[in-house]
Amino acid sequence: MTSYEQDFDIEKKEDSTESNDIECKTENFSESSSPEGGLRAWLVVLGVWLAQFCTFGYTNAHGVYNDFYVREYLVETSTSSQISWIGSVQLFFVLSVGLYSGRAFDAGYLQVYHLMIGGSILLVFSLFMISISKPEHYYQVFLAQGLGVGIAAGIMYIPAIGVVSHYFQRRRALAIGIATSGSAVGGAIHPIMLNAWFHGPLGFHSGVKASAGLVAGLLVISLLLMKPRYPPNAKKAASTLSNMRNFLQDMPYVFMIVGTALVLAGLYYPIFFLQLNAIKNGIDPHLAFYTIAILNGASVLGRVIPNMLVYKVGAFNVVIPCVFVASILVFCTLSVKDAPGTLVFAILYGFFSGSYASLLAPMIGSLADNDREIGARMGVCFTFTGRSFTLQSQLQS
Repeated sequence: MTSYEQDFDIEKKEDSTESNDIECKTENFSESSSPEGGLRAWLVVLGVWLAQFCTFGYTNAHGVYNDFYVREYLVETSTSSQISWIGSVQLFFVLSVGLYSGRAFDAGYLQVYHLMIGGSILLVFSLFMISISKPEHYYQVFLAQGLGVGIAAGIMYIPAIGVVSHYFQRRRALAIGIATSGSAVGGAIHPIMLNAWFHGPLGFHSGVKASAGLVAGLLVISLLLMKPRYPPNAKKAASTLSNMRNFLQDMPYVFMIVGTALVLAGLYYPIFFLQLNAIKNGIDPHLAFYTIAILNGASVLGRVIPNMLVYKVGAFNVVIPCVFVASILVFCTLSVKDAPGTLVFAILYGFFSGSYASLLAPMIGSLADNDREIGARMGVCFTFTGRSFTLQSQLQS
């Protein structure tokens, strides 16, 4: 071998070693250098909080829409069980679209902005479509709210939650809990505004337009605050089917999916029907209009306080007692017939159901091999569990 060939081999080995070092640094980026706080990190949390306020917070206020549709807007052409499909399909898409948005999120930061901007535009557009729908035209409301709002919120949900993981490792559960409390605050504020607008001087159509304008403004601020920290993934992202096949060989993950599907099959039923049932039980409508707001207000505490325990005792050890209490409270709805009982139920169920909603992402993340597959794991899980919401409507029919 000539001296020139020897020098060429040495340079080739050095380049290969340097390339491997860069790849290792990229793989270990999250574990070694998560800031665990700082101005940039908490601004991202604020941006995610606003996104949650406008997406899941709006879906948490669907009980107001459901009550209005059943008693006034679609009363002559649709039954209560048919109308309930709007909310169920909406939540189905909120979770199931994550199979694709989660994989796109894992691929790199450009996809995050594309997903968030696209989802924001679709959400605002769908709300304006609801505002121009006609009474007793079920298909118009179903397409705009069940499909449009559901798909839009689903596109944004996993990328928004996943961005928080870029900045927190040890305190991730707490940061996600604070970020997801935006959906609880939104679920408390949106019902008050929507009830005041629907049953006040604005009316239904102008009220929906006003809420769409509010959501549009807040989403613009959210997009300006959210900034992914990881560079684009150097490796080509695995296909959706490949991810699903690999994750479903992880038995703890499979058991978690089954458990999550069973929980979500009943978790949102009391939330959607709380206001309607309160009015049917003879409670003053002015008080009944605030039941969903009270429930979601209690959910704010439920999304933060239990998450403080995750780092010490683990996500699953916190989730199990919360789900147990929430399941008992669901059966308590059979005997709640007066205002004090309704308010007590709203506070307790808001707290324990909210804790499960905020702990779901840390629970899934605890089973991931690395941070770069969290989005895909959430997407696969939500695809299977999203079917639970359509099961609710089938049982009610």
